[in-house]
Amino acid sequence: MLINRITKDGNLIHRVKQSFVVLCMLLSAPALADLAENIGVDVRSMSMGNAVVADPTGISAIHYNPAGLATIEGLETNLQGLLIDFKIKNKFSAPRDFEVFGYSDDPVVCNDDESVTDNICQEFKVGVSRTNGVSIFAPFLRKIVNMPKGIPTALPLPSIAYKPPGSKFTYGTAVYAEMVGGYNRDKDDPGSFMGQQVAMQRIVYASPTIAYQIDDNLSVGAGIKFSYNAVALKTKLRFPNELVGVFRFLDEEVCASFKENGNIVTDLFLLGLCNTREGVGPFSSLGTMEVLTEDTASPALNLGVLWQPSDDFAWGLTYRTQSTMNLTGTYKLENSAASQQLIRAINSSTTGAIVSSLLGFPSFIPPVERGLVSSKLTWPKSVQTGIKYKLFPEMQFNVDVGWMDWKKWDGLTMTFDRAVPVLQIGKILSPYITVNSLTVPLSFESRWSLKFGWEYSMTDRLRFRLGYEPRKSSVPLNKRSPLLPINNTQLFGAGIGYSFDPNTEIDLGISYIRSKDNIPAGSSTLANQIGVNNAVLNPYAGLDVQTSTKIMLMGINYRTKW
Repeated sequence: MLINRITKDGNLIHRVKQSFVVLCMLLSAPALADLAENIGVDVRSMSMGNAVVADPTGISAIHYNPAGLATIEGLETNLQGLLIDFKIKNKFSAPRDFEVFGYSDDPVVCNDDESVTDNICQEFKVGVSRTNGVSIFAPFLRKIVNMPKGIPTALPLPSIAYKPPGSKFTYGTAVYAEMVGGYNRDKDDPGSFMGQQVAMQRIVYASPTIAYQIDDNLSVGAGIKFSYNAVALKTKLRFPNELVGVFRFLDEEVCASFKENGNIVTDLFLLGLCNTREGVGPFSSLGTMEVLTEDTASPALNLGVLWQPSDDFAWGLTYRTQSTMNLTGTYKLENSAASQQLIRAINSSTTGAIVSSLLGFPSFIPPVERGLVSSKLTWPKSVQTGIKYKLFPEMQFNVDVGWMDWKKWDGLTMTFDRAVPVLQIGKILSPYITVNSLTVPLSFESRWSLKFGWEYSMTDRLRFRLGYEPRKSSVPLNKRSPLLPINNTQLFGAGIGYSFDPNTEIDLGISYIRSKDNIPAGSSTLANQIGVNNAVLNPYAGLDVQTSTKIMLMGINYRTKW
């Protein structure tokens, strides 16, 4: 019975690698989005904690509150530049009694040297993973590009708006980064099993917007934005699963004496499993996977209203509709020699080949697999409202409250360009699988968040700003992942504004985002779940995981009126 179960799972490595392709792509999108949304839209706004829906500045109103465009007179242009730097640190440690099918010599946490041959680790360590720098997806090159180490990534973002003399209408369009994130690690970094290279981008490249001044105090606005979206990922693969531990046991304990003198009898009874030159184990690296997908046009609407009864008080409201992202692209899977030999060995035996045929297993695993994938994802709708209030003529406070419908990420579906044999097997095991698609339940939650901003006008020309935005994670505890640490996040902002003359202003801003999390062993189905049903997306099964993320943004905005 054990042999039958081992044989039935002989295609486990191949099946979970196919599923891992899908899962990593799906998870990287919401993960990065939930952490990095609205961090680089506008320099002044980020320095005030994004609490500007009642106090949008110039053309940045296109995103924060389209009604704010009505405050512009004549022609106004913005040229904004942003520098972005990501630093992510993960720690992996072994709790007491850590083991996977009796093995604990996981190189991520085991500090034994090569002289120790026991499968029980004698000395544990804390595995530390660090990112090297920022990565972006280059659409024309169709590849993930690592930016120079230690040098922040620069983004130039132009925009323009115009209000004809005597008109109540204002027109504008802007280029801005609604969400951006990406990083890279060394190939041998222990965190490379959940992202050696990751890039997620949502860049608004056109946002035609119109605002109308109803009266001196009230204005409304509406706009449509078109964004370029990219989700790209390259990662190493491993599957520390109890059933994979069985393969190592058979290779090292049962098959050891038959490696050089196997015969037809051993092939018949062991189904050819002893005919591999390189064994498979729960801590083995089983190859690499790369996913590159994009959507060049993802439209959405921005609607806003702004009421300013006096210079001391204003109220604003913005509603942003959901947006569909039709992501399409390719995946590439480089299979390790061990996984190829496993299937080849099973099919080298008469009984193994018969069982393989009955179960619909492939006759071989190629060194490299390529295919097309697609996913229809939804960028969630959101609403934000807030006030500005001048306690003194020179001191202003802003408070906003916002909500984003991350509950839309309850389940995500990836579709292959053709029927996939491994999914024909998987659909028997899961209601989320069909012959050419896989749905991943995520159970995200919609959250409300507060934003706070402060501005002090020292003179008619010089202004100082501070901001604070605490963000509560939309990812439940049992879905936390080191792929991109998502948890309760704090954004701190600071900046200055200076007017050279009535028509020329410059804003300088900086924001710092930090996030920390603990994922106890076995607590997350997307990181370190323990057991036989953790075949997919649990490269750190049984380990305690700690995450720390730091994002630094610096920006300059040059605003001119004509």
